[in-house]
Amino acid sequence: MTDLKTRITEDVKTAMKAGEKDRLSVLRMLQAELKQREVVESTELTDAVVQSAVEKMIKQRRDAESQFRAGNRPDLADKEAAEIVVLMAYLPQQMTDAEVDALIVQAIAETGATTGKDMGKVMGWIKPKAQGKTDMGKLSGLIKAKLSA
Repeated sequence: MTDLKTRITEDVKTAMKAGEKDRLSVLRMLQAELKQREVVESTELTDAVVQSAVEKMIKQRRDAESQFRAGNRPDLADKEAAEIVVLMAYLPQQMTDAEVDALIVQAIAETGATTGKDMGKVMGWIKPKAQGKTDMGKLSGLIKAKLSA
């Protein structure tokens, strides 16, 4: 078992004992997602696979939250936001806006990118350094803005 998967299992037990129903619900959904990946890929889960699953679940919740807010359902949007907070605990320390900006500047300099056509080169360079540490969709938008400026 990976360190991250073990930590999630321990957190499920802790939430159960503490009676934290909402947190327990999110953690069980995460465990189900991990179990499915384990069965489908028939492999031992690495921390990278676990982080990928967490990122996917956070993205789904961000999408749902924005749709609920647009649909004037703050109660459901707040529930999604609370689930995001629980899931974020299983990702590495998130990068600050300044760190993201510095990384983008470095990536553009390293790849020699000048236009939006170079977007793929920049993303290819930056992805391994930023994966799991920032919202990749937001990062993509920031890179696009820098290249078109």
